[in-house]
Amino acid sequence: MTRPLQANKVNMQAFAEAGIAWTDAIPLYKLERLAQESNGLQPDLVVNWRAVPELRPGIAGQSDIWLHMTASTSVPLTCQRCLAAVQTPLQVDQWYRFVATEDIAMAQDDGSDEDLLVLTPQFDLLAVLEDELLMALPLVPMHEECPDLPVFSAGSIEGSSAEATIEAKPNPFAALAKLKKS
Repeated sequence: MTRPLQANKVNMQAFAEAGIAWTDAIPLYKLERLAQESNGLQPDLVVNWRAVPELRPGIAGQSDIWLHMTASTSVPLTCQRCLAAVQTPLQVDQWYRFVATEDIAMAQDDGSDEDLLVLTPQFDLLAVLEDELLMALPLVPMHEECPDLPVFSAGSIEGSSAEATIEAKPNPFAALAKLKKS
């Protein structure tokens, strides 16, 4: 088998029969959904990934197609504490087993440790890679220690201090105190 030319149009059956690992690096900006999540992409940011197919004995003597995908990258995200960019490392290490139909995948999903994917004539490895990287994003990206914490202000209070302003206002219960004395 010749090596697949495009990672978004892979014949998984031929890929698994050949058993040749696919190692590649893709610029981060080419993964559009992941690029939208990032803060200030640099053109030199890449995702290093590897897809290793294999055939394993399955039910009724047929072979099952399996795929092991690994990836690593670092994505600039917005720190939710200081709002500056924070480099966030992402790692993927996932096994997939291919099945014939969506119904089979749904029926077997609860009992399997690996992810189940439906075998299609032209499988998109890059879409699966991007999905896994998106799921690896932290819910709340933050620096371990922020370099500079922002100073938030709701406005300034006129006068020398907030306590002086509070004392200058009449107490709304003062009238009740007068009624109690009388």
